Amino acid sequence: MMDDTTPLSRLEADLPLLDPEDAAATLSADATILFSGFGSVGYPKRIPEVIAADGDAYDLTIVHSGKVGDEIDRRLIESGAVSRRFSYQSSPIARELTHSRTVAFSDRNASSISDAVQYGGLVEPDVAIVEAVAVGEGWFIPPMSIGTVPGFVEAAPRLLIELNHAVPIALAELHDIYRPGPPPHRDPIPLASAGDRIGGSKIHFDPSKLIGVVESDRPDATYSFRAPTADDLAIASNLGDFLLSEVDRSSVFDEEVHLQFGVGSLGNALMGQLQDLPLADREVVYFGEVFQDGLLDMIDAGLLRSASATSLALTDAGRTRLFEGLDEYADTITLRPADISNNPGLISRFGVIAVNSAIEVDMYGNVNSTHVRGERMINGIGGSADFNRNALVTVCALPSMLAGTTVSRIVPMALHVDHTEHDLDVVITEQGVADLRGRAPLERAQAIIDSCAHPTVRDRLDAYLDSVTARDGHIVHDVEAAARFNA
Repeated sequence: MMDDTTPLSRLEADLPLLDPEDAAATLSADATILFSGFGSVGYPKRIPEVIAADGDAYDLTIVHSGKVGDEIDRRLIESGAVSRRFSYQSSPIARELTHSRTVAFSDRNASSISDAVQYGGLVEPDVAIVEAVAVGEGWFIPPMSIGTVPGFVEAAPRLLIELNHAVPIALAELHDIYRPGPPPHRDPIPLASAGDRIGGSKIHFDPSKLIGVVESDRPDATYSFRAPTADDLAIASNLGDFLLSEVDRSSVFDEEVHLQFGVGSLGNALMGQLQDLPLADREVVYFGEVFQDGLLDMIDAGLLRSASATSLALTDAGRTRLFEGLDEYADTITLRPADISNNPGLISRFGVIAVNSAIEVDMYGNVNSTHVRGERMINGIGGSADFNRNALVTVCALPSMLAGTTVSRIVPMALHVDHTEHDLDVVITEQGVADLRGRAPLERAQAIIDSCAHPTVRDRLDAYLDSVTARDGHIVHDVEAAARFNA
């Protein structure tokens, strides 16, 4: 529900309007910029393109909390305007410049970025550049994502707003803007149920911060999810079997089940398959970071009581469905700041079952989500650690082999670790399910090999395990042999 000062128009008449060139001209060459954007939506588009057109003149530090579109992640980065960035990337050129160390890239968990900027000394921001669907004196309404924008606006001494006319104002019906207070006297977040509303539709700011408003009519990029593969469907089936046994095992799930899924084609496919699960009279709640098309399917089927996220990462068809049915979907979908959607205390409070994927899992249960061969950064850790560490049940779901290759994603030793064995409960591949809870390291290793590894590599993994367990040790490795495993 919008708060009492809901706007009748997108823009209050007395606010300063700027061309994007004039807005860019207010920035210093070495500015530290806080950008909105999460899940490739809700990011400014026109100002970054103007900066990119004169990229050699800049030496910027940029901060954003999730995936942004090509205007920032490709054109701005490729222009040479950026020398340092935090904390997510997704384009080939961004990865190339990260690997060559032309751009200094630092990764961070999504839930902590607001506090790190505002209180933790991560950067000294000069300006926040954000997108909105409506702007007034001392307030604006965010668009398809919220992410870390409330904290960024509080932290930045100056503010530029891109007002996007391509996004409906009615999105405000989904927003629940609540910001935790500052440490060390931060109150508990008063969210008793994931579907409750504890804030309003607007982000408020000191009006003296506003440099000006740039108008835009550019829609966000949309996701393109591949059709589920045979492996995806097998993983979904194995996950379904596990979920049914788990909700029957624990009294926590007698009445309701809280789920989270990682973003991407596999996560979207897993959501879609949940429609067929016979969960009896249990209500299903999504409490996660990113909302994808599969959740729209669940809402339309009447299978989802509520869905809480910080970004609407939809396909073109999914976005059309959402916009055409906003009045109905507003009863179910809530968009929150990332320090609420990914809050460790809330993830624990609701007893979330978290399902995320990875590049690889080693046989002891350590997870690599970010670095191929331990060296080459793919995207970033995002919110996976927020959920993996704090969920009641943590699941890593992934194919056992890299598609179209002989490369195993079950390995003897992960060469980069984002999530340790302490934060992982279950591994699921198309081969089966390995429940690691209560198992000692060698027991975990055997369970993962037997249940999750592809048959073509099980003998090699067994041979490796036999060779290292010939000597004493709690967790034993032959580092050189492990490094050669997928060579």
